[in-house]
Amino acid sequence: MSGRIPPEFIDQVLARTDIVELIGTRLKLRKVGKDYTGLCPFHSEKTPSFTVSPDKQFYHCFGCGAHGSAIGFLMAYDRLSFREAVEELAQRVGLELPTEGAQTRPDRDDAPLYRLLQEAADYYRQQLRKHPQARRAIDYLKGRGLSGEIAARYGLGYAPPDGQALLRRFGADDKTLGHLQSAGLIATQDGRCYDRFRDRIMFPIRDRRGRVIGFGGRILGAGQPKYLNSPETPLFRKGHELYGLYEAQQANRSLKSVIVVEGYLDVIALAQFGITQAVATLGTATTADHLHHLLKLAPEIIFCFDGDRAGRAAAWRALETALPLVNGHQIIRFLFLPEGEDPDTLVRQEGSDGFQARLTQAQPLSEVLFARQAEDIDLTTLDGRMQYAARLIPLLERLPSGPYRTLLAQRLSDVVGLPLQQLSPALAPERLPSPTRLPRLQSPSLVAQAVATLLDRPHLAHHALAINPEWRRSSRNGIAILGELLDTLAQSPNLSTSQLLERWRDRPYFNHLQDLLLDPLLPALDDAGACAELIGALERLNTEVREQEWRQAFNKRRPSEWTEEERARLTKPLGNT
Repeated sequence: MSGRIPPEFIDQVLARTDIVELIGTRLKLRKVGKDYTGLCPFHSEKTPSFTVSPDKQFYHCFGCGAHGSAIGFLMAYDRLSFREAVEELAQRVGLELPTEGAQTRPDRDDAPLYRLLQEAADYYRQQLRKHPQARRAIDYLKGRGLSGEIAARYGLGYAPPDGQALLRRFGADDKTLGHLQSAGLIATQDGRCYDRFRDRIMFPIRDRRGRVIGFGGRILGAGQPKYLNSPETPLFRKGHELYGLYEAQQANRSLKSVIVVEGYLDVIALAQFGITQAVATLGTATTADHLHHLLKLAPEIIFCFDGDRAGRAAAWRALETALPLVNGHQIIRFLFLPEGEDPDTLVRQEGSDGFQARLTQAQPLSEVLFARQAEDIDLTTLDGRMQYAARLIPLLERLPSGPYRTLLAQRLSDVVGLPLQQLSPALAPERLPSPTRLPRLQSPSLVAQAVATLLDRPHLAHHALAINPEWRRSSRNGIAILGELLDTLAQSPNLSTSQLLERWRDRPYFNHLQDLLLDPLLPALDDAGACAELIGALERLNTEVREQEWRQAFNKRRPSEWTEEERARLTKPLGNT
């Protein structure tokens, strides 16, 4: 991976990015005055408190406090790293990511792997159309009811059976072999290289940015395994990625729900019938990484599993994984299909309307949790109720503390017939302290006021720079930040609020600066009023510095040398806070 991203490039990316357009592709926004509002994606609400400012290129939620730039939004909403968020925005505005400084990981250059995997995907698609033995693959896909259009949308392909196809296509020199192996496309045995995927229908797996990172392959005819996934590679982690997620986001401007199914063909069959929000795990159980990402993407997750014993076991594992993340703000439900059916077969039998009707009948997580633990227990007996409690208490204790856990614990208490405190002290809600008077809110300090004004209106910096800089000698907290902020704006006077804040992301007080910008105690003023406040704050800091320095010099004299005027001056408060 390359080195540090130059701050000037981040400025350029943010300057070309319209944060309203970016967030508008994920949320429904409505113009109110000069800003845009919508329902916050970071907490559950019915009345919009989420605001996007095109002037500041900044978003803020007055309900939960979430705020930041376009980069910060992608990091929070799409759960991208800082670098991934910058790359995503750069790609959107047509910029190529530069780097500066030393290589942090010189042995990792992922670009050749991404290119190779995309070329392999293109090759497999071509083979599905042209290879002499691809007819079996085409017949299989048609037999499953898939159209050519849906196969093209998901990039389905065919891996030839001979085991040397990719090696002939890309070459067998040491560098290419290394890349093919790193990408998981070839394997070795007894010193001989061969294609990992042979005589299989190929399903390219994309990351959330649409890049091919791996493949799944379904065998044609007899043999094991029926489905073969790419191995773990530098780009592909089974427990992190979800098949069909990129396509789901492309098909839905805003995901109202996500359906988690078990197989590639389940995802594709549902999409062909217009149910485009399905994703599948990649040959592994649902992981905490999967859930973390899904809970950020949609307010509702529906797990849809086959109606057999294995499907119910998979659903229970998903439920157990979800418990530490469930707080009641999102909805998690489970749909169990009839025995022997899966989403692929059922949607073809019942159509889109029939399957949608089934989705409305999916059971909430709480119902599945309580029903599962009540199996083979007689709740009419004392022993049965205590056994029920013994099963449920450890599971409920894994939930995050809060109203949702309290409600479920109270339900258990009602069934068992014991007070919650006696049944499980750990689940009993904490007793709230007696109401106390709130402390009086204090006005922000002079330094905080000046910093907040500059962050809010960077274009006023030239007025501050014209003020005598005696304030820089102040010992007040934050004076160095104020000085550095003005120095930055002196060098780059056209920075916006979001660009200015991003200059401080890797500093320990980045979050404090964001909070300060949104301080409700700061006055709401027009430009003229804000400029007057800024100049006034700096002038008062100058007066304070002069007064402090006079007192320090004055105190070096003997009291007998003080005049009456000087004695009176000493009794006045120092400066103006």
